[in-house]
Amino acid sequence: MSNLLRFQVVEEAFKKKAVEVPTPSERPSEYFGKYVFNREKMFKYLPSEVYNKLIDVIDNGARLDRSIADAVANGMKQWAVENGATHYTHWFQPLTEGTAEKHDAFVEHDGKGGMMETFSGKLLVQQEPDASSFPNGGIRNTFEARGYSAWDPTSPVFIIDDTLCIPTIFIAYTGEALDYKAPLLRSLHAVTKAAKDVCSFFYDDVRKVQVNLGWEQEYFLVDEGLYSARPDLLMTGRTLMGHESAKNQQMDDHYFGTIPDRVQAFMKDLEIHALELAIPCKTRHNEVAPNQFELAPIFEECNLAVDHNMLLMSLMKRVARNHGFRVLLHEKPFDGINGSGKHNNWSLTAERKGEERTLLHAPAKADASNPERTANETLRFVTFIVETLMAVYRHNGLLKASIMSATNAHRLGGNEAPPAIISSFLGKQLTELLDHIENEDANSSVFALRSSLKEEIDIPQIPELIIDNTDRNRTSPFAFTGNRFEFRAPGSSANCASAMIALNSAMAEALQEFKKRVDQKIAEYAEHAEFAEGSGHTAKFHAILDVLREDIKTCKPIRFDGNGYSEEWVREAARRGLDVEKSCPKIFEHYLDDSSIHMFEATKVMNRKELEARNEVKWETYVKTVQIEARVMGDLSMNHVIPVSTHYQSQLIKNVQGMKDVFPTDEAQRLSRRNLKLIQEIAERTERIEQLVEDLTEARRVANRIADIHERAIAYHDTVCPKMDAIRHETDCLEMIVEDGLWSLPKYRELLFIR
Repeated sequence: MSNLLRFQVVEEAFKKKAVEVPTPSERPSEYFGKYVFNREKMFKYLPSEVYNKLIDVIDNGARLDRSIADAVANGMKQWAVENGATHYTHWFQPLTEGTAEKHDAFVEHDGKGGMMETFSGKLLVQQEPDASSFPNGGIRNTFEARGYSAWDPTSPVFIIDDTLCIPTIFIAYTGEALDYKAPLLRSLHAVTKAAKDVCSFFYDDVRKVQVNLGWEQEYFLVDEGLYSARPDLLMTGRTLMGHESAKNQQMDDHYFGTIPDRVQAFMKDLEIHALELAIPCKTRHNEVAPNQFELAPIFEECNLAVDHNMLLMSLMKRVARNHGFRVLLHEKPFDGINGSGKHNNWSLTAERKGEERTLLHAPAKADASNPERTANETLRFVTFIVETLMAVYRHNGLLKASIMSATNAHRLGGNEAPPAIISSFLGKQLTELLDHIENEDANSSVFALRSSLKEEIDIPQIPELIIDNTDRNRTSPFAFTGNRFEFRAPGSSANCASAMIALNSAMAEALQEFKKRVDQKIAEYAEHAEFAEGSGHTAKFHAILDVLREDIKTCKPIRFDGNGYSEEWVREAARRGLDVEKSCPKIFEHYLDDSSIHMFEATKVMNRKELEARNEVKWETYVKTVQIEARVMGDLSMNHVIPVSTHYQSQLIKNVQGMKDVFPTDEAQRLSRRNLKLIQEIAERTERIEQLVEDLTEARRVANRIADIHERAIAYHDTVCPKMDAIRHETDCLEMIVEDGLWSLPKYRELLFIR
């Protein structure tokens, strides 16, 4: 890219105006789900008997009766065709962190030399993608291509452009999961069953338990022209070099600031498309870093929320280009400022008497007329809080592995991102409650929990505030926030399912073991007369409290309310036995810990073969990601940085020589002192870059000769990445030396501020 073209691109970016987005005549509630085959459309397009059977599958987990598949397919096709669809696809989530689809038309031969529109139940329920062409960790060889995609009826089908998209799972011919959805559904089944069993200690009318997820999607926007002028952004999603801007986020003026007009137009357009696809967009705002923004929806059932997030990320990229932007979902696209995460707000709700009640929500207030009910409600709350902590404590290394990637590794621990040590923040009030239960007997007043406080402000026009029973801790990766836990470590580009599979499975195991131990203690206490029904606290009450005390003590190391960025915490976390590993390839090893394999197999979420295959994919993805970055960095260094720098150096040399022709020798020497210094610095830095690029190339060659993918990934982390960091330091210094008009890559000050 020529220097003149760089300035033209920047100028054009600054001149761009917001695209006019037509406002729908209806309110959002009226076009919400317009292109989704939801219950309203099911009721309209399906026979009543078929509709009832399908709803039973969706609501109650009944097995899908394939005999109704043809009728469902026919109704779907009729609705889709009426909305302009001509094709259909099985939409699935392979281990690429993205989605996959193959479009087929609604046509078959009519037997009379023509074509007819048709869509059968067989095509709806099952298709056969090539399993060997997707990441599979060795489960499928090239000559063993067969794999199956199978319809997931719990996630409604939808229309994108002219295509009916059918959410599906993706499995190998031999039955192993090759995607994120299949193990996610298994983990949801495991945790909801275990939670319902534990609920039986407190209620006798729980119909079902549901896992809810509310994700918060952070992202950057950059002008498309500037994006195209940065080969590193184009090929890796992040800037591999670039000196930080004099002004970035240090003034704290971007967070919640006024949204730029062009961005507002993009957000509005995105929300219209998202709402039509039943993605319940709720919140939008500027994030902390320049050009960084966030979108968050209303909470949904976990499986549907994951599908909606994957769909939204794809939608964002398409809509952004219509507005002259590119969306950056990389966790750390710019050095020196905040990266992007995807906070996962996770909760459990129980359906009782037709109403959903959050199991992680404290009782609203004490009921003096029925203290036993208050104690029961608080005991339920404490049980699910403590068992969540037990799950996170036992598998903190696995949870870190579930959110780790080559891209997220750049973000964790930097600026406001959570540290790469999993711990849980509870807040003062809940911490005091657990400490009280741990140290007091069952007859003490351990069940006085305030759900909120009132704060009066001495300004007449301002109403009193309702203060939550926990504060916030931005450095906590897994924080309790009132009625849910917020898992803040997942990265912006990640599939939420990865973290949810690990968390749901760990929670299912914790609840299963809790119930087993409580049942054993109930049996022991039942023989004692003082615990008989009607004699005050029952055997069940004491059994639950005893097990909770044991677990509160066991999981205490995972509780941390302090500064997660401090060096003292790293040492303290290691002392507590928490995982403090920083190497991405080594962190992945936790999937193959004996405890992880036992948990996944016991909960029937994944078997050893599936776990080994997924780790193979993770290590291979890590290697390829770093490999691509290293090749791009070498290319930019040798074909951009060094030529531009030496060209400027030549200009400086001519200037020094000209000084000698004009001024006396001593005077020319004095006047040329700065230029001579720059000439020398450029020579030294370009020489170091050349050597480092050579060393980088050799490190890649050596690592690529390692046959074992695990060891190869470790070699890339230990030998390739440090050389890239060293090259970046040199190139960023040269950027500040070389004349601005010669530097052809758009700089941070140009990339980070939308006009």
